[in-house]
Amino acid sequence: MKLSNIMSRRNRILLRELVITDFKLRYQGSVLGYVWSLLKPLMLFAILFVVFVHFLRFGAGIPHFAVALLLGLVLWTFFTESTNQGMQAIVGRGDLIRKINFPKYIIVISGTISALINLGLNLIVVFIFMMFDGVNFGWSLLLFPFTILLIYSFSLGLAFFLSAAYVKYRDISHLWEVFLQGLFYATPILYPLQMVIDVGGQMAAQLLMLSPIAVLFQQARAQVVGYENMVTADQIFSNPLYLALPYVIIGGVIVLAAVYFKKNQKYFAERV
Repeated sequence: MKLSNIMSRRNRILLRELVITDFKLRYQGSVLGYVWSLLKPLMLFAILFVVFVHFLRFGAGIPHFAVALLLGLVLWTFFTESTNQGMQAIVGRGDLIRKINFPKYIIVISGTISALINLGLNLIVVFIFMMFDGVNFGWSLLLFPFTILLIYSFSLGLAFFLSAAYVKYRDISHLWEVFLQGLFYATPILYPLQMVIDVGGQMAAQLLMLSPIAVLFQQARAQVVGYENMVTADQIFSNPLYLALPYVIIGGVIVLAAVYFKKNQKYFAERV
């Protein structure tokens, strides 16, 4: 057996064990255990649904907006979990890095895969909710996995950059927390994009949709509840260059993050 095959097999085994360990440790000592991965977004959804949809009437007149809200919260939970866990992955595994020589990117990937498993469990709940709400399973649902792949790729790219930066600058975690807070409200999750157009005009909606997360989340929600029920980027941008910009940002982040991570990984063992 070639040395490269042996190394590849060892890396796969290590990745699997890290994912299993991360998933077990997350709910260690918890009475409900893994059930919390389902309860957390559902409890948040229940609160936000009552406040924003029932009382403030956000999404009134938009079919299946409750499903879109739940899906948006589930996707946001995944994005925050994958980037936060990825950011702290290298520092959290400092003892392992100092003892064993292996590709450091495996640690970051394991953290994001753990969040991806949670996303898969939460999406099962979303699809059950879709059936109760009478959502039609249309052809657009076939595109949904590709959008999830794009969201994961973008999250993984950010996780690589954040994990390498966090080794040297621990303040990154506080800055990222503030950034996520602002991004949450700047992304049409709690409110429909149509409301932004009605209140702030087309330009306000266009500014929000320059964000890759806003574009991907809105696209995912349209694929689930139907394009006729959701305003997407291609409906507010007439110039194809603006449509391509979020995807260019995603590609740029992935490339720059990979370069930055590779450049700094040789210093991880002495800094963690």
